[in-house]
Amino acid sequence: MTNTIRITSKEQFKTEVAQGMSVIDFYADRCGPCKMLAPIMEELQADNASKGVKILKVNVDENPDLAAEFGVSSIPTVFFSKNGKIVEGMVGANPKSVYQEKIDSYLAEGVGAAPENADQEHMDSHLAA
Repeated sequence: MTNTIRITSKEQFKTEVAQGMSVIDFYADRCGPCKMLAPIMEELQADNASKGVKILKVNVDENPDLAAEFGVSSIPTVFFSKNGKIVEGMVGANPKSVYQEKIDSYLAEGVGAAPENADQEHMDSHLAA
């Protein structure tokens, strides 16, 4: 099974999200819903690795600056990124099917296309610093 990618620095984060599609899970070890979401993220990685999708895990206790930069105030928070651009975010643990539908939808659009409702200018500023 392909493992999720544990983010340990802002530089690593920027490198990992720069190309292709990423699902970014902001979590904490102390968070019950985050623990419930962890195996779902592992399954999503295994199911989607061949499609070029990466599942990134960002521990908010170890990376508070990155969490603050993205405005993460509740966990788990999951963002979807395409070619370095955040295209959507959702708070709370959801069933695997919810995340898979989002992945499939964004892949169907083509990795380079961003949905019209994305606040691109705001999200681009997160990765520019």
